[in-house]
Amino acid sequence: MTSNNQVLERVIIKFAGDSGDGMQLTGTQFTNTAALFGNDLSTFPDFPAEIRAPQGTIPGVSGFQLHFGSVNIFSPGDFCDVLVAMNAAALKANLRHLKKGGTIIVNTDGFDPKNLRLANYADNISPLTDGSLDSYRLITIDVTKITKATLAESGLGTKEIDRAKNMFVLGFLYWMYNREMSFTVKFLEDKFSKKPEILAANLKVLHAGYNFGETSETAPTRFTINPAPMPTGTYRNIMGNQATAIGLIAASKKSGLDLFLGSYPITPASDILHELARHKNFGVKTFQAEDEIAAICSAIGASFGGKLGITTSSGLGIALKTEAMGLALMLELPLLIINVQRGGPSTGLPTKTEQSDLFQAVYGRNGESPIPVIAAKSAADCFETVYEACRIALEYMTPVIFLSDGYIANGSEPWRFPNADQLKPIKVEFTTELNGDKFLPYKRNENLSRPWAIPGTKGLEHRIGGLEKQHETGNISYDPENHEFMVKMRAAKVEKVADSIPDQTIDNGTEKGKILVLGWGSTYGAIKGAVIEARAKGIDVSHAQIRHIVPFPKNLGDLLKNYETVLIPEMNTGQLKSIIRDKFLVPAIGLNKIKGMPFATSEILAKIEELA
Repeated sequence: MTSNNQVLERVIIKFAGDSGDGMQLTGTQFTNTAALFGNDLSTFPDFPAEIRAPQGTIPGVSGFQLHFGSVNIFSPGDFCDVLVAMNAAALKANLRHLKKGGTIIVNTDGFDPKNLRLANYADNISPLTDGSLDSYRLITIDVTKITKATLAESGLGTKEIDRAKNMFVLGFLYWMYNREMSFTVKFLEDKFSKKPEILAANLKVLHAGYNFGETSETAPTRFTINPAPMPTGTYRNIMGNQATAIGLIAASKKSGLDLFLGSYPITPASDILHELARHKNFGVKTFQAEDEIAAICSAIGASFGGKLGITTSSGLGIALKTEAMGLALMLELPLLIINVQRGGPSTGLPTKTEQSDLFQAVYGRNGESPIPVIAAKSAADCFETVYEACRIALEYMTPVIFLSDGYIANGSEPWRFPNADQLKPIKVEFTTELNGDKFLPYKRNENLSRPWAIPGTKGLEHRIGGLEKQHETGNISYDPENHEFMVKMRAAKVEKVADSIPDQTIDNGTEKGKILVLGWGSTYGAIKGAVIEARAKGIDVSHAQIRHIVPFPKNLGDLLKNYETVLIPEMNTGQLKSIIRDKFLVPAIGLNKIKGMPFATSEILAKIEELA
């Protein structure tokens, strides 16, 4: 049959279903295909907190939102154009996120009386037939029935057949958006190379979904989204945790140091451990410790031995690492602490995102213990930012905290490969000779950093430990004047990091004006989109995104004073706002959200319009 074809600039699709329906895989496959095609994109996976939530219930709904287009994309989008709902609970949980007049693609088998009851639809009245969806374009497909019919001769059991139904949906969407299936075919061939019957079933259902689009009267319209105009280079689709792992490897190779990761599994940071464990060929060593304390202490030991020591966790795990972080600070050894933030406190919201650990990073240790803090703004930015964090740790002989969050960690976007010569050099010098009549382990260089002497180097024996050190000699000291001197010296070293970081720049807008929207971390995309829309409406507003939080860029205070109003959106109760007010005496205004969900562009735009 013939079908209409419309060219669109951008589309937002939300894949939603039970946690066993394969929506994360479906969304990821469509995302990778869009990236290979040349679209700009941004994604937001949304997982249930439970490993296996009650099937068919709203708490068990797993979602994956993809925003892709032929224009620049800054966020996963506020409202979707297309909602794929594999059951009644998926529809109920996500209908409020669908644009009026949008398209709903449903698996009708997921709307039987049992599913309607589990989703708490009144009197088991189906939304597919009660007229409540009349303002949307509804495409009903009995995906389960067609999948079973397609695989009737496969010899597979009911469970195996049911698992293939997500491939039908994927094939149908490939038809709907004029996409080739070759990438997914290759993916399936690799994944099921040792299970030919499973491979054949998935391929057959994938093609059945595509062919359904070709022959069905219910979906006569196809859409084309052309490639986006992006800078020339080699791209791949990358998730934040993947980019973090690759950035760590790059820092390892550029510094000439083997990488050691001491980690304890925790959502949403575990994928960094998983990814690094795959790259032993780059001299990477990964250690899954028995707890968070053992993890960081092993990383400190690696740093003492002359390696690039890394530890990863999320907020509650970082709390357990706090004492050892103070030890690393007192030892003045390079160490990278990665906090992939999630909703808290305590166990909190394991699969939801938040920015509530900033105070923990800046202040959360006993004693006067300043540590540099640096935050990534997007999935792809994790590579460059974690590389910078490693540089600071190694060149200033200090622990450094790198902040990401669940939204960045699991979200994805196109990433252009850098060439090795484009990466900033990382200078590492091990001390091999005496620096006085005898070795002085706390004698400092121009960065106020102490020498790094590998254990076993002849003549450079020295004491380490958590007790206060005497200036230069490193001997234990309880002298009051020395303690005050050393506390101030360690703080001065951290402040000196500002000498090697760039001035704060404006991402969008002018360097002087009425409103500055100041962001950090994963608020970047939503702020950027909101400021672009606001400026198009004639509002005098600019946007700056902070990467270096401790210390701040040297020009930040003067920059803030160039604006009448400073607005700081954060996924917390106003932590950066408090720090900015304290440091620069700027009456910043907060826009705060603590719902486990990232900001929508429209939320920030509304606040800008209110202030304007």
